[in-house]
Amino acid sequence: MASAEEDRESSGYPAKNVLPVGESVSPARSAATLTRTGLAGKFVSLVPLDPGRDVQDLYEVSHGNEGKERLWTYMAYGPFSSAEVMRHWLAERAASKDPLFLAVVDQVTQKRVGMVSFANNVPAMRGIELAHIWYSQAVQRTAINTEAVYLMMHHVFDELVYRRVEWKCDALNARSRQAALRLGFTFEGIFRKHMIVKGRNRDTAWFAMTDDEWPNVKKNIKMWLYADGLDVFGLRRLSLTELNANLVG
Repeated sequence: MASAEEDRESSGYPAKNVLPVGESVSPARSAATLTRTGLAGKFVSLVPLDPGRDVQDLYEVSHGNEGKERLWTYMAYGPFSSAEVMRHWLAERAASKDPLFLAVVDQVTQKRVGMVSFANNVPAMRGIELAHIWYSQAVQRTAINTEAVYLMMHHVFDELVYRRVEWKCDALNARSRQAALRLGFTFEGIFRKHMIVKGRNRDTAWFAMTDDEWPNVKKNIKMWLYADGLDVFGLRRLSLTELNANLVG
């Protein structure tokens, strides 16, 4: 006669006192070491910060009129009162290991047009965040900012073997939230009263992408960036938002 334990197992229920656990992770090892290295693509390159070299371009593209300075609205810093003040700020960022900051360089003009960083790096859990991302008005919603994020994700997923990449922003920052979805990130929720930024409450919108989602997202981004995505006028026929919409749960 079968025991009660055997009857329970044959009925499809887990054995008594056995709780569900997550799937095994293979390889169960830390991510490879993230270093201060440059990343190069067709439209953009990401280079380690050099305050003396970078400050003039970065200050010019982010200061001087209300339109340019809008990019600082949801950042915890900026705008800066002078290029020299920004240079000191860049020097602090250049010395930081986490976040690890990079300047965004337009491959055509060789001008610095923005900044990005890898942050909240947890190699043992193979998780990391793309953070502190900002660009000149002139290159927002172009191949430059798309490729910058693509290069970062390719580096951490394909080369360093991370499992999870996060994207966080002020919940009121509609452009950043739209960008996250366009790039294939999945919305995971709102952290209420998460921060106080410039004396104001910040609820944080939380997005992420995992290593099993990345291959399809990568395929779509590469198609949009490098394949048959341009018409004869140089305008993009393919919408990356539409390409990735069906991938986002």
